[in-house]
Amino acid sequence: MAARRRPSRRPSRRSSGNRKWSARVTRTSNALDLEGGVFNKRSAREIAASLKRSAERSHRRKSAPLRSAMSMLTFYINRAGKNLPARRRRTLDKAKDELRKLFKAKKAA
Repeated sequence: MAARRRPSRRPSRRSSGNRKWSARVTRTSNALDLEGGVFNKRSAREIAASLKRSAERSHRRKSAPLRSAMSMLTFYINRAGKNLPARRRRTLDKAKDELRKLFKAKKAA
């Protein structure tokens, strides 16, 4: 009995608009509404403060503000991957620490 061949798949035709799914997630995610250019800020403190403001103001987030802000920061770092320069990576990692400090200070107050 001869083996049956599967029909070959057609190559998918993706439009250029569908290639950057991570950009769409950043824009439309229910994690939170972000300020424009938040990840391009120079200092870790500015990034953390912006994420905190966005997390507290957003009506689209599903979880606690700290968790939503941290998830968007982690998402950005993971999507940048190896293309992220070491210096920028350090700044974004410091932003995580600053974010924890900002939210901890809010709890203590």
